Amino acid sequence: MAEARVELSVEGMSCASCVARVERIAGRLPGVSEASVSLATERASIAYDPAQVTPATIAEALTRGGFPAVARKSDEEAAAGRDRELAGLWRDLLIAAALTVPLVFVAMGPMLWPALADAMAALAPDRAWLWVEWALATPVLAWAGRRFFAHGGPALRRLAPEMNSLVMLGTSAAWCYSTAVVIAPGLFPEEARGVYFEAIGVIITLVLLGRYLELKSRGRASQAIQRLMALQVPTARIERDGAVREVPVEEVQTGERVLVRPGERVPVDGEVIEGSSYVDESMVTGEPVPVARGAGDEVIGGTINGSGAFAFRATRVGGDTVLGQIVRMVEGAQASKPPIQSLVDKVAGVVVWGAIVLALIAVVVWVGLGFGVDHGLVVAAAVLLIACPCAMGLATPMAIMVGTGRGAEQGILFRRGAAFQAAAGIDTVVLDKTGTLTEGRPALTELVTRGDWQEDDILARAAAVEAQSEHPLGAAVVTAAQERDLSIPAAEGVEAVAGFGVRGRVAGAEVAVGARRYMELLGAEIDADQAARADALARRGRTPMYVAVDGHVAGLIAVSDPIKAGALDAVVALQGLGLRTVMLTGDDRATAEAVAAELGIREVRAEVLPADKESAISDLQADGRHVAFVGDGINDAPALARADVGVAVGTGTDVAIEAGDVVIMAGDPRSVARGLGLARQTFRTIRQNLFWAFVYNVTLMPVAAGALYPFFGVLLSPMMAAGAMSLSSLLVVTNSLRLRRTTLPAQEPVPRAA
Repeated sequence: MAEARVELSVEGMSCASCVARVERIAGRLPGVSEASVSLATERASIAYDPAQVTPATIAEALTRGGFPAVARKSDEEAAAGRDRELAGLWRDLLIAAALTVPLVFVAMGPMLWPALADAMAALAPDRAWLWVEWALATPVLAWAGRRFFAHGGPALRRLAPEMNSLVMLGTSAAWCYSTAVVIAPGLFPEEARGVYFEAIGVIITLVLLGRYLELKSRGRASQAIQRLMALQVPTARIERDGAVREVPVEEVQTGERVLVRPGERVPVDGEVIEGSSYVDESMVTGEPVPVARGAGDEVIGGTINGSGAFAFRATRVGGDTVLGQIVRMVEGAQASKPPIQSLVDKVAGVVVWGAIVLALIAVVVWVGLGFGVDHGLVVAAAVLLIACPCAMGLATPMAIMVGTGRGAEQGILFRRGAAFQAAAGIDTVVLDKTGTLTEGRPALTELVTRGDWQEDDILARAAAVEAQSEHPLGAAVVTAAQERDLSIPAAEGVEAVAGFGVRGRVAGAEVAVGARRYMELLGAEIDADQAARADALARRGRTPMYVAVDGHVAGLIAVSDPIKAGALDAVVALQGLGLRTVMLTGDDRATAEAVAAELGIREVRAEVLPADKESAISDLQADGRHVAFVGDGINDAPALARADVGVAVGTGTDVAIEAGDVVIMAGDPRSVARGLGLARQTFRTIRQNLFWAFVYNVTLMPVAAGALYPFFGVLLSPMMAAGAMSLSSLLVVTNSLRLRRTTLPAQEPVPRAA
């Protein structure tokens, strides 16, 4: 099936049962294979077969189901819509509060102040004051509370009740009963002539207040995306038709020459062709120190130029820029959900129906026990209000929204929401050595010849075959030959054997460069002195490579790949998280163990061929370990995909690494610990949110039904239930926002021994 994906903006969702309903509607359409809906972002990400269904059909189905859906709104449109909703909520909240305050004063004041009761009785009879309560409560329900009927009524008719349905049922039942008592009190026994107009006003006011504060807090949670979008500059200075012009950034085309003055933001991605400067890339990569950029270097759109001026050739524009990719990746992670949330959405639908059934049972039981219809009504309203699964729906997406935003600010990108849950179960981190723990730019440190061979001759021949190799060790050999101004001859028939070495024909002789196992494979004999020398170099952290000419070892080359700054901090931080660290490398064991010893890594898997990295991860998983693999995202793609969590280390411009669950932008190994630590803290927050959301519903629903009344005389009023419902949502939102200020691992460097 040819699969496409569409993102829709969905309105009308208020709780987890709404999310589950939207996903069910979309999932039942022919050709839809996956539907992931986020309450926090109000977006649906839907995978579908274009041959069977279209985005317009999907949007129409959701709209018919009571959830108006349109093509995904821009961030500006979404922010404007949120502002309009906030303004509407604030207006309705003010109206509700303005009417509820005197309503509560009239209804409750006489019970609190006897003098007030006497004064009111002197002004008008009791029945007149009941009509005053009715006049104050009715507009609160009909106008300020109309949104509950607009969404809750259709949902109930579709047999898919949600939060609005529960509020509508509880308040309208109380209003109908109270109005009947006022109009025809003779229909009710004297002890059942209580009215609950003040409860209606307080309930709607509290729910509106909770919704307003929740929506305002959700806007704060999305500020990370807004800050990223704000990095995009509106215009760019380009050279076009022989003149310098300032044009909207949307009009810049690939290949055009762009000019950047001191202090300006870089408008799009490109390659410097003239001039130089230091560029602050911290807002994209998380690296605080400005980096030097000159001819041939890449620059990232949205970063800040220093005091120099330069010109660059635009290489990526529009949504293809690094900034555009980052925003899409963060939004994609926020729209996706971990497995635990899918279960929560299903449970939420059951909770809503369970509340309705429990409310009906409570009415029947309490009336049957002789407590009166009014008592049963109070209990039923409390059950309906306390059961609203708002907190369940926000528990996961709010934490993921804040976590992904905090990560993006640190140059740590989460590609999918499931990474947070997977990271929580990780017990082992496997780190690829080259490019992750080391610079990945080795340098030649020793060159030992054998017999009558000269150093320059050996180096030139080795460089000739390595020039056609892509391995970083080979690049070090070529660089060393160039630094000596050697003439590098042409090589013919070059063949590279991954994990072993490279060989070719140079000046009529067969030249091979590689590890000891390559020499053994080719039948080139290594004498004891050479082997001992190679072992000594390896123990010092060097990578020894033999050079054979026509099947005879002519020399020994040693290359060292410097350990990255921050690698030791990263390992210490990972171990501080209780994680076992394993180093994986194709180097010989002596070299690998020397590097591992310097970093404090006890478990080493050396001489692993690139094709076998995935198997090494599988072996660890077969031993019962939950593995995170950290690699460079190119030749490590199979291992990244095999690991429970794949962490791809980028280079600042290499964002679109499909194999990784997490992408580290700056290449700083400390960001690995920060990313895994942030993922753990985010999932811990999710679990805390879900715990309190479930405890709130599971514990208080029976209390609201009156389970404690026969034993302790405790009965939860509908007003308290409404307040508790609003507070539960605010608790979840506030708890999630704490992630914005959480301390991440590896923030401080590890002290070095003197």
